[in-house]
Amino acid sequence: MGNFLNRIFAVTFLAIGFSLCAIAGVHDDSDSTKVRKEFEAPEQSIVDEVIWVVGNEAIFKSDVERLRAQSEMENVTWPGNPDYLIPENIALQKLFVHQAAIDSVEVSESEVMSQIDQQIEAWVNIAGSREKLEEWKGQTISQMRQSLHDEFKNVALAQEMRREIVKDVAVTPADVRKYFKDMPEDSIPFVPTEVEVEIITMQPNIPLEEINRVKDELRSYTDRVTSGETSFATFARLYSDDLVSGRAGGELDYMGRGQLDPAFANVAFNLTDPKKISKIVESEFGYHIIQLIDKRGDRVKVRHILKTPKVSAEAMEKSKNRLDSIANELRNGTFELLGVKLNFEDAATYISSDKDTRNNHGLMSNNNAQNMSITSRFKMAELPEGVAREVEKLKVGEISNAFEMVNNKNRKVCAIIKLVSRTEGHRATITEDYQVMKNVVLDKEREKVLHEWVTNKIKKTYIYMKDKYKKGTYEYEGWVR
Repeated sequence: MGNFLNRIFAVTFLAIGFSLCAIAGVHDDSDSTKVRKEFEAPEQSIVDEVIWVVGNEAIFKSDVERLRAQSEMENVTWPGNPDYLIPENIALQKLFVHQAAIDSVEVSESEVMSQIDQQIEAWVNIAGSREKLEEWKGQTISQMRQSLHDEFKNVALAQEMRREIVKDVAVTPADVRKYFKDMPEDSIPFVPTEVEVEIITMQPNIPLEEINRVKDELRSYTDRVTSGETSFATFARLYSDDLVSGRAGGELDYMGRGQLDPAFANVAFNLTDPKKISKIVESEFGYHIIQLIDKRGDRVKVRHILKTPKVSAEAMEKSKNRLDSIANELRNGTFELLGVKLNFEDAATYISSDKDTRNNHGLMSNNNAQNMSITSRFKMAELPEGVAREVEKLKVGEISNAFEMVNNKNRKVCAIIKLVSRTEGHRATITEDYQVMKNVVLDKEREKVLHEWVTNKIKKTYIYMKDKYKKGTYEYEGWVR
């Protein structure tokens, strides 16, 4: 039951190909207007038609056909007859989006654009290239982004509303033990191989000439915007190295100081005139110029352009050679700093350029936003690509050779890692894998709450469907009246 609800929203996020009507609201029966009597015509002669109505929102036959075609392209299978489950999927989304409007639930523009770009990249992989995708779709990439915007925003709103509904659901250790007490062993979750990794990174030196080039470029943007030649948002779309916000014209949603790089925040919160552009700001990400959009109390909304200085091949090679030398000394126990011998953990504390791990003796942390948990354990797929590739070569306690990677600030760095632990894949146990087992139970409880919410919402909502759809089998009761 709940697995299907999760599945269809995942399908919708990854395979949006249908057009949704603008959300005008979902009303109770008492507020609903009667649907016009159907025009009787041979089905094969109908170009498009309303097949369902949810509140006063129509679901068209073409909506269903587009999502079906998209599902086939993505090799997504439905756990039942798609003729019935696809319109139900669309109807569910309308219920959640309507409630999001009532509860003032919002999603950021950058989140929407990020999801759109993921979808387009998935299509590019299927088509083989951006040019082939544009030919296949009959649209430019830019036009695809535009046409997908409202659809993806509604999907994101529906997802956010679902999270809002279940945000207070909790389970206790007793609930977890009870759930798994009599479960057959082959039904207990399988925990994939997990590893703990320590890392030391080194930022290659960037020559002053390259830094000045970046600053001059940002100054030229400021001059051209100030002169009225074009808008800040246009330059952000064309030239910003922050690709996610760049596609939204450089726009960042309302944020508090703690959510921003300190240097960036100091300038952003001191801006007072939306017509003026900030001085150049250096952060961990690179160099920025910032334009104020709005302030609300202790939160600020700005747009920015980021430019990241380029690392030369020579500088990267020099840093790799230095880290390889350090790795050899650490393996031999001969690495010294100010006359004191250091192990890998101490070296990470004193010489690593990675602020996120430096204060934790180099130990990488895995932040799971969905379950709001932080752990030092990573499944292989959760590690940065470069790190995962090196981990595969190591035994526990070994130190890697130096390698290149892109860090979470989107900067090219050199790194060495040490494999701290490896736990091979196994069936979960309450003592070793409590968090895994807790998440299973928590998901079940959330599914139950969502199912009850949807069932109650359907009862209060006007539903119309063509007769042929009344014969279907649906995930939720109450659609057929």
